[in-house]
Amino acid sequence: MASKDAQNQRSRGLPGFLPGAPDPDQSLPASSNNPGNQVWPARLPPPTSFLPTLDLIIIHQQVELLGMILGTETSNKYEIKNSLGQRIYFAVEESICFNRTFCSTLRSCTLRITDNSGQEVITVNRPLRCNSCWCPCYLQELEIQAPPGTIVGYVAQKWHPFLPKFTIQNANKEDILKIVGPCATCGCFGDVDFEVKTINEKLTIGKISKYWSGFVNNVFTNADNFGIHVPVDLDVTVKAALIGACFLFDFMFFEHSLAGL
Repeated sequence: MASKDAQNQRSRGLPGFLPGAPDPDQSLPASSNNPGNQVWPARLPPPTSFLPTLDLIIIHQQVELLGMILGTETSNKYEIKNSLGQRIYFAVEESICFNRTFCSTLRSCTLRITDNSGQEVITVNRPLRCNSCWCPCYLQELEIQAPPGTIVGYVAQKWHPFLPKFTIQNANKEDILKIVGPCATCGCFGDVDFEVKTINEKLTIGKISKYWSGFVNNVFTNADNFGIHVPVDLDVTVKAALIGACFLFDFMFFEHSLAGL
């Protein structure tokens, strides 16, 4: 059943998606061409060997029954799957109860991504930061380590009065890609797409989608489903950063069940 659902998700069209298309400004790092002075770390070690072959990464948040019953915020857990619905990684949030209770969706945390053998392959660090269109400073940021201990990139929120905007940065904090979300992220009974664009925002090379999973699931659970559509030859460090960006969007826009409507 999971395999069939994953194939249905993959069948959703991606307007303007150009797999492997060259970037006019040569700002897109790909495994076959890393232009300019952009410096990215070497490819990830064998445990992340799945990433170079993926053009669709499915992220499924697991339902926390204890949190549903008690009405408390528990640590998030995610399954990361390929296009066939096969689990390739598992992500677990590490945070303290105080932060989850009083800082809610702004809480600082660490997400540890392990392969099926239990070996940690990617670490995502999220510090406590602001998230408001009225506060243009100290906005959201993630640090991506792959393997753990080696920083390969960042996801940084950029101030905009109406649209959610983010940049994917390399280890030197140089902008590589941009992510632009819709003005309204409520979903309104449909998918919510965050477009992955080149630096000048003229070319869309992929997207991060929050799949609408139905009225009952979205109202009464925190279980969210996401799909990351990217060119198969996109650099694995960028794919790792996009996985981190997906987690950040879940915290910022879809953490509370009613936000998924």
